[in-house]
Amino acid sequence: MKEVMDNFNKQTQQRFHEYDERMKTIRQKCREQCDKEIQKIILKDKIEKELTEKFSSLHTDIKSDAIPTCICEKSVADKVEKTCLRCGSILGAAMPEVGSIGGGLLYALNQWKSYALLKTTKYALAKGAAQGAIAGNAQGVAIVLSGLNKLGIKELYPELLESIGTEIPYYDIANIANAIITKKTQICNMLVVHTPPICSKIDMNFSLIKIGNQPHYPTRTGIEKGVTQVVGKAKDTADFLANKVSSETSSKIITEETDVINTIYMSNQTAIIASIIAIVIIVLIMVIIYLILRYRRKKKMKKKLQYIKLLEE
Repeated sequence: MKEVMDNFNKQTQQRFHEYDERMKTIRQKCREQCDKEIQKIILKDKIEKELTEKFSSLHTDIKSDAIPTCICEKSVADKVEKTCLRCGSILGAAMPEVGSIGGGLLYALNQWKSYALLKTTKYALAKGAAQGAIAGNAQGVAIVLSGLNKLGIKELYPELLESIGTEIPYYDIANIANAIITKKTQICNMLVVHTPPICSKIDMNFSLIKIGNQPHYPTRTGIEKGVTQVVGKAKDTADFLANKVSSETSSKIITEETDVINTIYMSNQTAIIASIIAIVIIVLIMVIIYLILRYRRKKKMKKKLQYIKLLEE
């Protein structure tokens, strides 16, 4: 997740750097254009002053007062009006680019969120499966040990119980049954005269001898049948517990990580949207200024044309 955030921050910084470079170029063009326009205005002022002096020396019906002051006397605002018009136009034209940058950042942020959620889900499922397997295996070993202990294996072959879960998997029916059969053969069949009491207990627990109307089996069949019952019960319980632990662990991790991702996503989204809104507001203000100045310029041009027409008449 940290690597994803670093990549996102690098891409964001690169985008803003590129935007800043373009804005520097635009501002430089504005300054150069402004300087040119100011020079033109200064030259125009000189010419108009000379014309005014010449007109004032002539005996005509047109008085100096009839000349609009906006043509003979220009304020600072009038002198930079053209430049402001051009700057407003340039900034207004930059609005689509601002929208494109903002849209690109939001798209990248959405892509990061989807990728982060996908990685989190995969990690949570893997972690849950591992935790479930550990819990299920421990539960299965405990049930097998308990079941074999009830059948008398602890007295017959305590070393076998110690190896189940470490050397022998708890679900390995063949190895467990073979170990019990081998040990029983060594202890019970070799000592025909003095048979240990555990041998009779094993025979009864595994139904190797006839007791009443209950069925009995040969040694291998009976022992394998008893071990299968114990392992089957242990495996069912272990699988149920493993699925439960896996689901709970995965859900917990996904919930916690999703909250973190959503917090990061919302904070970055808010910052991007706020920046876009601020830029849009600035551009709108400049566009409004542009429209106002354009209206004033048209109005003054209309007066100027009327004045020229009057002079021609």
